Amino acid sequence: MYRWQPKLGLIQETLLLTLYARALDAGQPSPILGDTLSAELADRIDYDFGKLKVKPNLVLTTALRAKMLDDVVRAYIAAHPGCVVLDLGCGLDTRMSRCDPPRGVDWYDIDFPEVVHLRAECLPGRSHLVGADLTSSDWLTAIPGDRPAMIVAEGLFPFMHGGSFQAMTRALTRHFPSGELALNGYTRFAAWAMKYHPSIKALGIKGAQGFDDAHEPESWGAGLELVEEQMLARAPEVARFPQPLRALTRLTARSTALSRQGARILRYRF
Repeated sequence: MYRWQPKLGLIQETLLLTLYARALDAGQPSPILGDTLSAELADRIDYDFGKLKVKPNLVLTTALRAKMLDDVVRAYIAAHPGCVVLDLGCGLDTRMSRCDPPRGVDWYDIDFPEVVHLRAECLPGRSHLVGADLTSSDWLTAIPGDRPAMIVAEGLFPFMHGGSFQAMTRALTRHFPSGELALNGYTRFAAWAMKYHPSIKALGIKGAQGFDDAHEPESWGAGLELVEEQMLARAPEVARFPQPLRALTRLTARSTALSRQGARILRYRF
């Protein structure tokens, strides 16, 4: 059994929250994501997952968010089979295994050095591992910049305070000739409310950031153009949610404003 390293900080520990949510989804009779590798990994880690207080709603939204981002990545790879994929703040995500890119794709999993070290022990694979502080752009020198790029930032934006995410985005879009950026976007209200979520409270995380208008990143000076805004409340997979959550989510989906307060996937080209 792998031994959890308690020296990781609170932000890094969120990787266990999403890992456990994917694992719980995989154990359902009709999973949304069906990430059995995450379930196997969670089973091998010596950690008290119970303290994270993961509720069914979080399991479903985490799995659906990951599935929707996977679909974006697969579509981009299909159109650009020689591209570079960057999974920013990858944690212990198994996205590369789920997407199964062809050999011509160079996949980079990027996170804090201590997380990358843990990942190398727990989740070996054929991706390139980069340990980096994403508030600095020095790590980009290790990434080829002559090919189109698919950049995924799942659960990252809320925890990069100030203008650090915007600065990172500008550095990324200048490094590559073209590409796409996909992220889960929180509204300001949703980011504020996050600190009251039982799982986030359990980790002691007190703050997050968000933006309301999906076009706002177009003003970051990174050459971004909004391609698509997908709201999880309107995803077809909601039909597989258990009641009464299914009915509540469908009711929310009738209002665009309310749907945006939930999880949403934003896709930009540059």
